[in-house]
Formats: sequence, structure tokens, C-alpha cells
Amino acid sequence: MKKVIEKMKDIAFYIIMYPLPMHKEAYEKSKTIVCEKSLAVLEDALDKKPLPKAKCETTVVDDNIKLAEKLGISGTPAIILPDGVIIPGYREADALINLIDKK
Repeated sequence: MKKVIEKMKDIAFYIIMYPLPMHKEAYEKSKTIVCEKSLAVLEDALDKKPLPKAKCETTVVDDNIKLAEKLGISGTPAIILPDGVIIPGYREADALINLIDKK
């Protein structure tokens, strides 16, 4: 995402916490990220740094899991373009920019 943002200044990414069951700590980490509403905490999680326990009660992560199931998303990353097209899996920055430019 950072590479795409460097090349496309008029783009926004919305990161939705969708922890996969195979990652044992992902659910709690997702709750912490949602509760903290902090890019720094998200960056720490992506850098595999330890995170504190969630400091709030939230159903956001559970709601995201339900939405992903409804949309047929079963893995991460998954990119949903503004027109609703779902692109599963990782894409290099240039490939993602090409997909966005075609829309």
C-alpha cells in the first residue's frame, strides 16, 4: 500500500481487520488495533511487535468476519475496488495501480 500511495496521491485504502482462524493471536490483535484507532499500533502489528490487550469492548472484528463470509472472502489480503470487484491475494504495487487505473 505504501508504494501505491507514493505513486498515487489521490487514493485511499481502508483497512478492515479480518483475522484468519489459523493465526491464533490475530483476533485479539485485531481488537486492539480497532480499539486504539492508531496507525502506529497497526504498524507494530505488521512488524510483529507485541501489542497490548484491547482496552475496549467491540463487535467490529466479529462484524467484519461475518461480512467477509457474506462476500465470500476467505483469505487475506483481499482488495475490494470501488465498483465492488474483489481481488484476492497480494499484488505488487505496479500491478495494483494498473488494476485501479483500468476501473
